[in-house]
Amino acid sequence: MKINSLILGLVVVLCTATARAAAPVIPAVIPQPQSLTLHDGQFQISRDTVIIAARDARETGRYLGEQLARPTGFPLPIDTRSHPGKTTITLTTKDANPKLGEEGYELSVTPDRVEIHARTEAGLFYGAQTFLQLLPVEIFSTNRVTDIAWTAQACEIEDVPRFKWRGWMLDVARHFSTKQEVMRLLDAMAMQKLNTFHWHLTDDQAWRIEIKKYPLLTTVGAWRTNIGFNLDPKASTAYGPDGRYGGFYTQNDIREVVAYAAARHITIVPEIETPGHATAALMAYPQYSCTGGPFTTDLPGGIFNGIYCVGNEATYTFIDDILSEIFVLFPGKYIHVGGDEVTTDNWKNCPKCQAVMTAQGLKKEGDLESYFIRRLEKFINSRGKTLIGWSEIREGGLAQNAAIMDWVGGATEAATAGHDVVMSPTADCYLDYYQSTNQAKEPHAIGGYLPLGRVYAYEPIPTNLPPVFYPHILGAQCNEWTEYMPNLKHVEYMAYPRLCALAEVNWSLKESRNWEDFVRRMTIHLHRLDLMGVNYRKSLAKDG
Repeated sequence: MKINSLILGLVVVLCTATARAAAPVIPAVIPQPQSLTLHDGQFQISRDTVIIAARDARETGRYLGEQLARPTGFPLPIDTRSHPGKTTITLTTKDANPKLGEEGYELSVTPDRVEIHARTEAGLFYGAQTFLQLLPVEIFSTNRVTDIAWTAQACEIEDVPRFKWRGWMLDVARHFSTKQEVMRLLDAMAMQKLNTFHWHLTDDQAWRIEIKKYPLLTTVGAWRTNIGFNLDPKASTAYGPDGRYGGFYTQNDIREVVAYAAARHITIVPEIETPGHATAALMAYPQYSCTGGPFTTDLPGGIFNGIYCVGNEATYTFIDDILSEIFVLFPGKYIHVGGDEVTTDNWKNCPKCQAVMTAQGLKKEGDLESYFIRRLEKFINSRGKTLIGWSEIREGGLAQNAAIMDWVGGATEAATAGHDVVMSPTADCYLDYYQSTNQAKEPHAIGGYLPLGRVYAYEPIPTNLPPVFYPHILGAQCNEWTEYMPNLKHVEYMAYPRLCALAEVNWSLKESRNWEDFVRRMTIHLHRLDLMGVNYRKSLAKDG
């Protein structure tokens, strides 16, 4: 049965169940599979269960085995051969249905065996995530659990994601998250089939990634003297030995996190802010500004003048050198260059910037950003990468091959012009907004109001976009700006359960969305988050 008729089908199943067989258990899978058919019976994992995985499924087989062995205590060996007489879990890409695409899967559960078919290992991985959610929630425990029957309801699932960009952005510039904390966040993302982690690594407040050619970016730009944002200094532990606040990732840290994400089929998109939000970089290297400084990151949080001088040829060398190191560290297709909230006062008063305007025939200072982005794009494209930036990079004319991340508009115009778009509007996707109108009972946030129900109701395809351009909408992404989130627990609280809703918006069929059924499934899903140690807001109320 298709998932949008699941409830009716279950009524029929329940009404016709006989005394000799228990009614099928309704799975609580997040995000909702596209097609699911329930059958009588259950598969049970035991000490004798074997995972069968060929070479092209080996990594997923190993991952699944580790996830199952931890709470069950069963050895769950991995083999390439069949094992007659034993219960088996088979992962294979052989003879997979072509319509499954790059991330789809088919999952069959019978009393004797589990089979996951997919065209790629990514599809197998997502099938494994669904299988885990068919088991008792204790399967997500980090410790061994006894006296549990590790059973999964017999069923057939065919599942393909609706969108290929299923994202979440974390800002680590305002407040630093350690390598281990980021990995923990990636684990929770993987469970919900999110596949893009947008890592906001630089901003006015800090520079968080080691660049070998420019060491001052981290020795100077990664630190400030206090926590800022009028927060309690004890709300964070991100302090260096000298008492300065901050931190950064070495290039080895980055490689480790990228590999960890890749093993979970998550692509990391790094963001290096340009040409604005560059105070931390210019505090370290003021010669690439229009004014020469001085610059400081020790401001309350609102007003900075960190804008690169786009009329200085040395600025392009500086940024190209940085990006050259970024290209090596991040193998994904996209490089995010920021481009938002650029103030042009410095350019207006800068002889070098004014000379560029005259030479290029530009009419206003804002056109300098388009000139700057176009130059960056040529360099990024020359290295086989694609530039993506916030909505503002389309002003003055969008660079030829660029994609935009729409937070304040422009999706329809960009898509109809042939550009790819990631949807991330503030009203529907900003996780720094309050989750309730009763702000006194919530942790301090930047403002706004984004209840769980609004995230779940969000539709990424713009209403005025002609269907022929739908393929240019890559998907949707929630953004988490951390001005008022100085620690991991706070980040998790603001992300969950809203990120679960966004996961379903991105993966499941639009017509299958059902708020009441989402709440039913989320009630169980929250127990999984509990067992994983993820902090979250307890309420599942639609309006907060």
